[in-house]
Amino acid sequence: MPIDVDKALNAPPRTQQLAWTTRDVLLYHLSLGSGTELRYSYEGDLEVLPTFALVAGQGISTGDRPAEGLTLPGVDVDLARLLHAGQVVTLHRDRLPTSGSAERTTRIAEVQDKGKAAVIVLAHEVADADGPLWTSKMSIWARGEGGFGGDPGTTAGPRKPEGDPTHVLDVATTPDQALLYRLNGDLNPLHADPEFAAAAGFGAPILHGLASYGLVAKAIVDHFLDGRPARLRELGARFAGPVIPGETLRIALWQQENGFSLSVTCPERDNAAVLTDAWARTTSGGA
Repeated sequence: MPIDVDKALNAPPRTQQLAWTTRDVLLYHLSLGSGTELRYSYEGDLEVLPTFALVAGQGISTGDRPAEGLTLPGVDVDLARLLHAGQVVTLHRDRLPTSGSAERTTRIAEVQDKGKAAVIVLAHEVADADGPLWTSKMSIWARGEGGFGGDPGTTAGPRKPEGDPTHVLDVATTPDQALLYRLNGDLNPLHADPEFAAAAGFGAPILHGLASYGLVAKAIVDHFLDGRPARLRELGARFAGPVIPGETLRIALWQQENGFSLSVTCPERDNAAVLTDAWARTTSGGA
């Protein structure tokens, strides 16, 4: 069996050292279209979007060092059958350092049986010398690997509420957005090479799911949190469909007591789903 569930769940955690510089943060923000917004694009008084946590240690400051491959204990699956299915990041400090180093501990938290597929949930804990920085969960959809009689698990987060959204925002992507975003460390040719994308079943190279995720985070901070990234403490979503660079993200938000429920669609394609089962947890304080 390609997935040995017992081996995957009982494997010891894996540790990795992360390091990043101000250049990595600046590039990340520019790849999300920060342009001339100096709080994101100039090191003089730099803010850090919480979603930078998901690319920390992978960017240009690592030079030509190969990115760490996705090798998981007990999982012997063709990488072409794996899709990034969902993501949650939770911040444990008001501000992420603009440069620094930390240790990331990774374990397989769940292996869910979805019938035609398995979902592998990776849990990451990241800390530096001063203590916890962030935690995250990454859900990986393994096509054709379900049906082993395991727990089906749950969805990534709350379902979209009934009724009209409290707010709707349109965020434009640019034709070169994936080419910029891939410099944060994910150099998969699916996001750059038309022939590779066509072989994978797409009409054109697609935007990284984490790019859409980061654009949503930036929109929430800019429009609802007074431009203060420290007020966004958690963001979770299920990746439901692709975006072609140049298309629009339509973000529908339902105000909640401590944040938002939200969904993201693509209006150019009949509001096809992009992010679903999504939420943002916010605070009233923060630096």
